[in-house]
Amino acid sequence: MKKIRIIPVLLLKNGWLVQSRNFNTFENIGNPTYAVQRFSEWMCDEIVYLDISTDNTYDLRRNDINYNNRKSFLEIIKDVSKVSFMPLTVGGKINSLKKIEKYLKLGADKISINTMAITDRKFVNKAAKEFGSQSIVVSVDVKKYKSKYMVMKNKPNQSCTEFEVKEWVKIMQEEGAGEILLNSYDKDGLKKGYDINLIDLVNKSINIPLIPIGGAGKLDHFSALLNKTKVDTIAAANFFHHYDQSYYLLKKHLFEKKYNVRKHEFNTWSK
Repeated sequence: MKKIRIIPVLLLKNGWLVQSRNFNTFENIGNPTYAVQRFSEWMCDEIVYLDISTDNTYDLRRNDINYNNRKSFLEIIKDVSKVSFMPLTVGGKINSLKKIEKYLKLGADKISINTMAITDRKFVNKAAKEFGSQSIVVSVDVKKYKSKYMVMKNKPNQSCTEFEVKEWVKIMQEEGAGEILLNSYDKDGLKKGYDINLIDLVNKSINIPLIPIGGAGKLDHFSALLNKTKVDTIAAANFFHHYDQSYYLLKKHLFEKKYNVRKHEFNTWSK
């Protein structure tokens, strides 16, 4: 039986790892590699690492935090790949097949595509044909307007597209996406639980894996998601930075409740 995946999502903004709230408030929480090393020691199933910078500034402008400043996201991923002992998905400003190839050569296992999928949906098709659907994740940001879940476009400015999420994820699946990373605007950073209706709607619309994120604030939010939907992947961002040994404790919580997750344990050989 397929194991349930538990995936931390890390957000990078101008060189710093950040936590997000409603996609417009960000708080610096650390350097680009420490959290990845920590998650490796906790034996995470996978990790998603997204660049949400609005420009190309990545220098931390700090020399006192035991980290060498970098000039690009590519350089940061090169650092990250050295301390990551788990499958790694990389995303942010992915706009060419050449850039995808560079990240894959640096050690990324999958690539997350967001804005470029909206700008040119055939880009997803080209990427899937070139690198395989198993390497392509399409990230979908969603906001609820009245009774409709609408797909959002974040660059150059936040705006609503013409697509309802149910329609869009089907299109992305047809174009060759191997997975969907589903982000909720309305739940992002609030710690009040997932949008169960949104996740269930999307999960029933596709037959490729769904990675839902947005709203987790306590252990019971994860088990509630598994109870009320048929997803086999759970993800969160801020939650994993707020609690000591958060990933280990979440896996322990789910394992003891008899969910089909890998046993909680620490990785000592990566040190």
